[in-house]
Amino acid sequence: MRIIAKRTLREFWKLYPDAEDPLLAWYREVEKEDWSKPSQVKDKYRSASFVRDRVVFNIKGNDYRLVVRINYPYRVVYVRFVGTHEEYNEIDVEEV
Repeated sequence: MRIIAKRTLREFWKLYPDAEDPLLAWYREVEKEDWSKPSQVKDKYRSASFVRDRVVFNIKGNDYRLVVRINYPYRVVYVRFVGTHEEYNEIDVEEV
């Protein structure tokens, strides 16, 4: 999968250094995937949640949340939001 944009993740872990390793691990795992449908995401990440066309990943034991949109035909993952659990509670997942 092609992931857009790593810069968003990098900027986040500059603020929260303890998020760097888990986010990099997620990034490296996902870039090796070839997902063509949501069930393949769920097979890999059992705790992932689906909200319309968004996928929410728990990062670092649910300390952080990562919201992405996946274009399955083109194999592209768009990072839409990364934040603390509290910040996540204040957003509309469908709108980010």
